[in-house]
Amino acid sequence: MRTSTRLLRSAAATFLVSSVFTELAVAQDASSELVEEVVVRAHPLSAEGLAQPVIVLSGEELQRALAPSLGETLQGLPGVTSSSFGQAVGRPVIRGLGGPRVKVMEDRIDSMDVSVSSPDHLTTIEPFVADSIEVLKGPTTLLYGSGAIGGVVDVHTGRIPHAVPDSLSGAAEIRGADNADQRTAAARVDGGSGNFAFHVDGFYRDADEYDIPGFAESAALRAQEEAEEEGEEHGDEEGEEEEAFGTLPGSQLETAGGSLGASYVSDNGFIGIAVSRFTAEYGLPGGHGHHEEEGHDEEEGEEHEEEEHEEEEGNPILDLEQTRWDIEAGFEAPIAGVKSVNARVGYNDYEHTEFEGNGEAGTVFATEMLEGRFELPHDTLGGFDGTAGIQVSNREFSAIGEEAFVQPVDTRTVGLFYVAQREFGDLGLEAGVRYENVDHDPTEGPSKSFDLGAASLGLIQPLGSNWTLSGQLDFSSRAPVAEELYSNGPHLATASFEIGDPNLDEEVATNLSANLTYEDERLSVYLSAYVTEFSDYIYEANTGLEEDELPVLQWTQEDASFRGFEGDLTWRAMAWNSGSLALNAGFDTVRAKLDSGANRNIPRIPPQRWRIGAIATWEGVTAELRWMQVDDQDDEAFGELATEGYDDLRLNLSYGFDVSGSQFEVFFNGRNLTDDEQRYHTSFIKDLAPNPGRTLEAGIRVAL
Repeated sequence: MRTSTRLLRSAAATFLVSSVFTELAVAQDASSELVEEVVVRAHPLSAEGLAQPVIVLSGEELQRALAPSLGETLQGLPGVTSSSFGQAVGRPVIRGLGGPRVKVMEDRIDSMDVSVSSPDHLTTIEPFVADSIEVLKGPTTLLYGSGAIGGVVDVHTGRIPHAVPDSLSGAAEIRGADNADQRTAAARVDGGSGNFAFHVDGFYRDADEYDIPGFAESAALRAQEEAEEEGEEHGDEEGEEEEAFGTLPGSQLETAGGSLGASYVSDNGFIGIAVSRFTAEYGLPGGHGHHEEEGHDEEEGEEHEEEEHEEEEGNPILDLEQTRWDIEAGFEAPIAGVKSVNARVGYNDYEHTEFEGNGEAGTVFATEMLEGRFELPHDTLGGFDGTAGIQVSNREFSAIGEEAFVQPVDTRTVGLFYVAQREFGDLGLEAGVRYENVDHDPTEGPSKSFDLGAASLGLIQPLGSNWTLSGQLDFSSRAPVAEELYSNGPHLATASFEIGDPNLDEEVATNLSANLTYEDERLSVYLSAYVTEFSDYIYEANTGLEEDELPVLQWTQEDASFRGFEGDLTWRAMAWNSGSLALNAGFDTVRAKLDSGANRNIPRIPPQRWRIGAIATWEGVTAELRWMQVDDQDDEAFGELATEGYDDLRLNLSYGFDVSGSQFEVFFNGRNLTDDEQRYHTSFIKDLAPNPGRTLEAGIRVAL
C-alpha cells in the first residue's frame, strides 16, 4: 500500500508540474473555443427535485456564516449543530447524529483525516476556501457508504477546474476579531488559457485564547464538585487549582494552508489534479491534564511535588500536518448510451503529534488513505435516468504513544451502488441500492469483515403550482469503525477510559422522512419530519466504573429510535427599487431514546432550538439580525450533566462598492452580542469549555 501510494504521489507531482509549466507557456487567446462544463454535485440526481432534504450554503449566505471550524460554520442551519471542542474543532452533527455517522467530504472525497477518531481532532477542510457547502440530511449510504448513515457534508472548493474561465479572476479577504485577537486572511486566483485552467488558493488564521463570560466550568459541574468535596473527610486546600474565569485556557489556534490545481479541458470533458497542504497548531481546552501521578513519588518531599505540578502546567497542544492529492476526470457522452463519466481519486498523508502541557512530545496519530469513486450516468432506460458507481478506499491508521487508546488498524472498503429517478406524470420516483464490504485488520486482535446493504425509495409530488410534498424510505447499515471495535485505554481528550468490543455487529437503520415545501415570489416554507429506528445502535455507555481514575466508557449496542421535526420560513415582506426586507423564522428538535434500560437517554443529543431573523438590503448595504434561543437539555444520559439553554444574538453588516472594475465589500459581524454563556450539549467538554463570549469582527474582501 505505501509503495503504491508513493508511486501515485510521484506521478501526480510530475503531472502537476508539467501542467503548470505548459500553462505558463501558453499565450492568452481571447478567441479560444468555449467548452461545456461538466457539473458534478454531491448527489448525482437532480438537485432541484430530491426527495432527500438538502441545503446548499453559498454566496453571501456562506460568507456571513464563515467560522474557524466547519461545524461552527453550519451550526445555524435547520437540523445541524456542532460537536464543539474549542474554537479550532467542530464537526457537524446532523439531526443528532455525528462522528462516524456523518460523512465529511471535500469535492466528493472523504476528508481523510482522523476527526472521527476523537472529538478533539479537527476536520482538515477550511471553510474559507469553499465555493459552496452542500448538506444532505438523512441516510446517504447509497452513494457514500456506511459512514453516511446520518448524512453528508460536501465542501466544494473548485481546486480542480472543470472548465477554462473566460478571464483571470481572484478574490481575497482579511478579517480580525477582538475576542482572542483573531486574524484571518484568505485568497484565491482562477485562470486559464487555451485548453488549460488553473486554481491557486491559500489561507492563514491565528487566534489567542478566547474570552468567556464567566467560569470555564459549568455551574452544574461546580455544584457536583462541591458536593463531592463536602463528602470527603480530608481535603488539600493548598493543592486546589484556581478556577479559570474570563478566558478559556488552551483555546488558542493557528492554521495555514493552500492548494494548487490545474486541468486540461477538451471539447467534451476535462482531466485535472490538485495538491493541497493543511497545517495547524492548536490547544486542547477542557483542562484534561495528562496523568499527573506519572513520574511522581508521593513519598518525596513537598518541594519536589510542587516542581512536578509546575512542569505539568498548561494545556496540551496538537501539532498537525496534512498533504492531500486529488485527481479527477470527467467526460460528456464518452460512448453510446452513457451521458457522462466521472472519476475521482484522493490520496492523503496525515500526521499529528499531541504535546504534553510541559511541551514534551506525546502520542502521534497518523493515517495514510487512498479513496476513489467512479460514476457513470446513463441515458434514459426504461423511463429511468440513473447513475451506477463504484467506491473503494484503503486506510492505514496508527496511534503510537503512551496515550494511544486504539491500536493501528488497516481498513479496506469496496462499494457498488445504483441510483435512478423517473417521472410518472407529476409524480417523481427515486430509488437506489448499494452493496458494501468493509474489512478491519488490526495489528493485534481479530480481523473483522462486514457485508452491508442499503436501499432507498423516494417520492416527489407537486401540490398545485407552489407546494411540493416529498418523502423517502431508507434501509441502511453501518460497519463499526476501528475505535468502536478496538479501543482499550485512557482517552484523555474525553476524560474517559474507552473500551471497544470486537464482537460488535453492524448497525442497521430504517428511516422514514416527509418534507413539505412552498415557494413563490414572497414566501418560502420548508417543513420536515423524520423517524429513524436503529437496530443495534452503537454508543458509548458509561459503566459507572473507574480505571486509572477515569470513568469507563464501554462501546455497546442497543436498539434505539430518533424522531425529529424542523422547519424554516422566509417572508419577503417588502421590496423597493433600491432594496428589500425579508423576515425569517425556524425551529428544530430531535428526541433520541434507547428502546430499553433504566436510563434510555442517548448521550450528547442537541436540545431544541428556535430562531427568528431579518435581513434588509439598500443600495449596497446589507444588514442581517438573527436571534436563536436554545432550550435546556435535561434529558441527560447516565454520567451526563444537564445543559442550560442560552440566547444567541448575531448581527451582520456589509457594504459593497466597485473600484476600477473590482468589487469591494467591507463587513462587520457581531456574535453572541448578549455575552451569554453558551455550551453545546453535543460537546464532550461542554462542562469544561464554553463557547466564546461576545465577539466583534470586521474585515474587507475584494473580488477581481
